[in-house]
Amino acid sequence: MFPPDNPLQMHDRWMRQALDQARAAFEADEVPVGAVIVHGESIVGTGFNQRETLQDPTAHAEIIAITQAAQTLGCWRLLDCTLYVTLEPCPMCAGAIVQARIPTVVYGTTDPKGGACHTLYQITDDERLNHRATVLGGVLQDECRSLLQEFFRQQRALGKK
Repeated sequence: MFPPDNPLQMHDRWMRQALDQARAAFEADEVPVGAVIVHGESIVGTGFNQRETLQDPTAHAEIIAITQAAQTLGCWRLLDCTLYVTLEPCPMCAGAIVQARIPTVVYGTTDPKGGACHTLYQITDDERLNHRATVLGGVLQDECRSLLQEFFRQQRALGKK
């Protein structure tokens, strides 16, 4: 299959895959954030939040996807990859993106409480670090935001969050 003529269509395609991961998180009663890592025309890593399931504060969608992609490719340097994630990465995940040398990050919706690519911090673009990533936000933003809002609406109704 040839890539779409419009780069935004390509981003939409992969972000829909990340949204599928986020829905899996929602079904698992986890904050619905999903991520996929693409190398060429193939997904090499997927992940969704599993902090509650694994009782692991580092079990964010991006971290799980990065680990899986590195294992799939047999290399920790994810130089020719793009990370698609439904929510702007937090400082921990932005740091992992820099460490993994991921050149491109595409996210759905901003995170006003913890965003570390554009909103609160710009870790992926910090010239003091040894790697920087090109970051594009707002891809399928409404769908990504709506899923998070619905999750937290349900959690509040249940008295959980």
